[in-house]
Amino acid sequence: MEVPVIEELKQALRRLPGVGPKSAQRMAFHLLGRDREGARRIAEAIENAVRDVRHCTRCNNFSDRDVCTTCLSVRRDPALLCIVESPADVVSLEQSGAFHGRYFVLMGRLSPLDGIGPAELGIERLEARLRDGETKEVVLATNFTVEGEATAHFIAEIARACGIRATRIAHGIPGGSELEYIDRNTLARALGARRDA
Repeated sequence: MEVPVIEELKQALRRLPGVGPKSAQRMAFHLLGRDREGARRIAEAIENAVRDVRHCTRCNNFSDRDVCTTCLSVRRDPALLCIVESPADVVSLEQSGAFHGRYFVLMGRLSPLDGIGPAELGIERLEARLRDGETKEVVLATNFTVEGEATAHFIAEIARACGIRATRIAHGIPGGSELEYIDRNTLARALGARRDA
C-alpha cells in the first residue's frame, strides 16, 4: 500500500508539464531514496520563487523587482517592442543575440474557446504602453499557430491605430534542412514569403 505522503508528492510532481504517473513516481523515489538534499534544495528554490517572483510592471515578464533589469537597461532600444507569448520566448530571443529592444510578455495567446480574451492577456496595459510615444515599431513574435497568428493580427491592428509600425518575425525553412523533410505548411509559408536573392 502506497504511503499517503509519497502519493501526495507524486501528485504534486504530475502538475509539471510533460510529467506523467511513471515519471512522477521515478522522480519521487529518486529524491527520497538517493537525493534528499537535492529535494530540500528544490523545495526551497520553489518556495523562494513563489514568494519573490512577480510580473514586471512594464513588460509583464517574470521579475523579482517591480521593474525588471531588461526594462531598466539603457542599452536597450526603447523604440523597438517585441511581443511574445511567454517568458520562455524572451529567453530564446535573448539567446539569439539578435534583438536589442524591449519586450511585452502576453502570458498566453487569444483563445476564445478557452476563455482567453484581450483582458486576460493584458492588452489594455499593452495599448497604454503603445500610446506613451516611446515605441516606434512592434515586432510580433507570437507562435505560428492559429491562435498565435490571430493574436499577432489583433495586436498589429492596435499598433497601427496608434501610428506604430507592426512587423512579424519571418518563418520558413530552417537553415541546413532538406526540402523533402519540410512539412507542407512550412514550405507553403516559405514560398509565400520569398524575397529577392
